[in-house]
Amino acid sequence: MKGLLQRVAGARVEVAGEIVGSVDQGLLVLVAVEPGDTRANADKLLHKLLNYRVFSDAEGKMNLSLTDVQGGLLLVSQFTLAADTKSGLRPSFSTAAPPALGEELFDYLLVKAQQLHGKVASGRFGADMQVHLVNDGPVTFLLQT
Repeated sequence: MKGLLQRVAGARVEVAGEIVGSVDQGLLVLVAVEPGDTRANADKLLHKLLNYRVFSDAEGKMNLSLTDVQGGLLLVSQFTLAADTKSGLRPSFSTAAPPALGEELFDYLLVKAQQLHGKVASGRFGADMQVHLVNDGPVTFLLQT
């Protein structure tokens, strides 16, 4: 699984002009599921998302996690993150999980996140989404499990 983590001052996801998920300070994470991924991969990614130290402490060092700052977590499925871009000028999506597996593991990740963290929102799997964010820093990391 891949998660493109972005520290945000705020973010929201819209589908057909309707806001379906939003957070204030926290993380926006674009999530890609790859063939062979399991719930164990989702658990590992979630552990990293909640505990990865990307927020500044009183001394300005990245020593605080999403859990520490009690920030929001906005999860957005994005199969294009799993694309193979090594050759040619058109991405190949053979490295992305089939939609059924992608949806199952994304939904699992979302439910587990909601159980473990108070402020969780999401986009809508498979929908044409518009993602708005104010990247704080900017701070962006690609996490892989």
